Amino acid sequence: QLQLVESGGGLVQPGGSLRLSCVASGFTLDYHAIGWFRQAPGKEREGVSCIDTSGGSTMYADSVKGRFAISRDNAKNTVYLQMNSLKPEDTAVYYCAARRGVFRLCGLGSSDFGSWGQGTQVTVSS
Repeated sequence: QLQLVESGGGLVQPGGSLRLSCVASGFTLDYHAIGWFRQAPGKEREGVSCIDTSGGSTMYADSVKGRFAISRDNAKNTVYLQMNSLKPEDTAVYYCAARRGVFRLCGLGSSDFGSWGQGTQVTVSS
């Protein structure tokens, strides 16, 4: 069974940092672009970042550019999202998902992704 599991969320003060992890089981991440998405209460799910299969190409939402960094370690079947300079508006449940199909280009549209994890809560508050 294909499954992604997120971890690393928590409560952090504005300006703080967190690193989220996304670990795959049941399949290898090597062949899939991986995306991070988030959903705040009362809002639609939005794409945050994406990384291609090699890690050589990344994509970010304008709202997180310069603050978030996505990376992957295929040997560990894991994708990371380093989040710095966090703001209260970053508060949301963060999900990772695998791009449908193999060796596909990155994107931030959630309909192009599957095998969603259960999410990890990130709360930015003083």
